[in-house]
Amino acid sequence: MTPASPEHLSPAFSWDRIQLVVFDVDGTLYRQSTLRWRMAREMLVHAARSRSFTHIKVLSAYRRLREQLGEAEADGFEPILVERTAAASGTTPTRVRALVAEWMEERPLAHVARGRYPGLVELFRGLREQGREVGILSDYPVDAKLRELGLFSDHVVWAGQPDVAILKPHPRGLQRLMAAAGAAPSATVLIGDRVSRDGLAARRAGAHALIRSDKPQPGWITFRRFDDPLFAPLLKS
Repeated sequence: MTPASPEHLSPAFSWDRIQLVVFDVDGTLYRQSTLRWRMAREMLVHAARSRSFTHIKVLSAYRRLREQLGEAEADGFEPILVERTAAASGTTPTRVRALVAEWMEERPLAHVARGRYPGLVELFRGLREQGREVGILSDYPVDAKLRELGLFSDHVVWAGQPDVAILKPHPRGLQRLMAAAGAAPSATVLIGDRVSRDGLAARRAGAHALIRSDKPQPGWITFRRFDDPLFAPLLKS
């Protein structure tokens, strides 16, 4: 695919009109396949040593049910997710929360920096130098990940906080970010890696969307790397 360049963009999109640049995290700021491979190896080693596959069973159910609740746009999804995961895996909600905290929030922190995409530090610096605000919109707790990635954001929203409590593609999280930044939808762009989540959340909020993808996504502006020509206007000194 030919990387997106300014002349290929929709006439409705121009960096000149963008005040708030919002980033998804998992799969957008770092290579998720790298983390998943390393975590899968850790989980298998733990299973062999403990002679228990409970953590694998619980986390597999958790991920599957989380996707379903995102598709259903379940309001107040977190307690529903924990209860359903406990029922599906034959364990307790307390055990589910503990395993999720350990294997999906704490242990991955050792690996995220290795998968950080090239060009992000320069891009974030360019945004700050141009006086644009940076937002983070994640389906998971994200503060610790940002520290490991060495990235700073002006505004952070994640799906589980009380004033959001719903997963993408519902636009509520993005709407909270725009309100915090005082940015109009037309002055906001959401950068993500999933049309079905990030792209639709942006579109429903009235904002722009840029999708990181190795393949064309009809109807969407896409890019492969953060040093593609698409981002050149943000990297000028």
